[in-house]
Amino acid sequence: MTTPEDAASAIDPQGEAETGLWAPPLAAAAPRGLCTDCGISRTADAKRCGAACQFIAPDYPALEAAVHGRARDPDRPDEVHFGPFRRMLRAGLKTPRPGAQWTGIASRLAERLLETGIVDAVLTMAPDPQDRWRPVPVIVTDPARIADCRGMKMGYAPLLALLEPARERGYRRLAIVGIPCQVYALRALEAELGFERLYVIGTPCSDNTTTERFHEFLALLSERPETITYLEFRADYQVELRFEDGSAREIPFLQLPISKLPGDFFPLTCRTCVDYTNVLADVTVGYMGGEGRQWLLVRNERGEELVDLLGEEVALEAPGTGGKRKGSVAGFIKNTERAAGGLPLRSMPDWLRPLVGWLMPRIGPRGLEFARARLEMKASETVLHLRRQAPARMKNMVPDHVWRLVAPYGLEPEPGERRGTEDERPGSGSGSGSGP
Repeated sequence: MTTPEDAASAIDPQGEAETGLWAPPLAAAAPRGLCTDCGISRTADAKRCGAACQFIAPDYPALEAAVHGRARDPDRPDEVHFGPFRRMLRAGLKTPRPGAQWTGIASRLAERLLETGIVDAVLTMAPDPQDRWRPVPVIVTDPARIADCRGMKMGYAPLLALLEPARERGYRRLAIVGIPCQVYALRALEAELGFERLYVIGTPCSDNTTTERFHEFLALLSERPETITYLEFRADYQVELRFEDGSAREIPFLQLPISKLPGDFFPLTCRTCVDYTNVLADVTVGYMGGEGRQWLLVRNERGEELVDLLGEEVALEAPGTGGKRKGSVAGFIKNTERAAGGLPLRSMPDWLRPLVGWLMPRIGPRGLEFARARLEMKASETVLHLRRQAPARMKNMVPDHVWRLVAPYGLEPEPGERRGTEDERPGSGSGSGSGP
């Protein structure tokens, strides 16, 4: 198996001074329980994981206030779902970038930050030269090399391990393109890192897995998985595949071979993540609410500055919404309850799948309603899987906004599962312990 250390040495052992893109050598990860290897355990002070990890005792209200000037407001439409934001946009580059996952907004933002000299370097992911799907953390200083980082990668990658080599090179203004567990740890430690300025471009994330597991999934989708160059779960309920020969294929969600995946395909960390939309980024660049285009959540003044860098290169409009999510979410919860309890998923008859697959894009949730549905599904998944597999962690790991999202579906905290409730008082008789 290729390790992040092996992949890094394969990209450029000489350093970005010569090539504009550098994958520094990395220390080994410290052993952890619930861990996605954000990179902090590979730094000089691995004990900082205790304060930085979102899977121990996250404090989203405090960090949201520190980053955005305020925590999410339940009285503002959609903030319980998506976190604090100034505005949401449906967006796309007018000239899409070749090799981009969508139109290339995230990579173009990184390019513009380097082109204008606003940042000294960008910390992001590049594909392993030996495996296009394996992410390798890299430091980029040449805007032309951002093109080498475009597209989706799948697997764990210790992005934050690059903070120390970046600082040692004298870089004081950085951009970080990261997923939620990386961004949470970054924000938790930001005040002590000593950088002059950070710009955080966040991408949504829910279900990560190892690169090796992902190859197993690809093998279930095609007889020639090694030729797949692109995969995307689209908001029209289709998975799009592209191949080396230029051909493409679409697979309806309902026809994916999910039942053939092993039970540990998605680790407990990803099944219990509470931050699908990357709420601590300056701008979140995703697709869920975009109805076929990209979806931006501009969260603070720095996020506005980032979008302004795109100027006339980007087309912006208000996102749309349609359909109803309640039935879809309720059905998902029933299946998740069975899965969390070790029971087989209820499968739809094969003859019915094409019909339902045709109906879902037409009558199912669309646009922002699709995004709301996905957030409620993730919230319910967090509660059900954590309650089953790590109940002692419930009180510290599940923030208040998650309970708000699942309440309409009858999922309520049991004694000892929610911080600040009556059952936490001494002598209350609660049988659940707190997390570490």
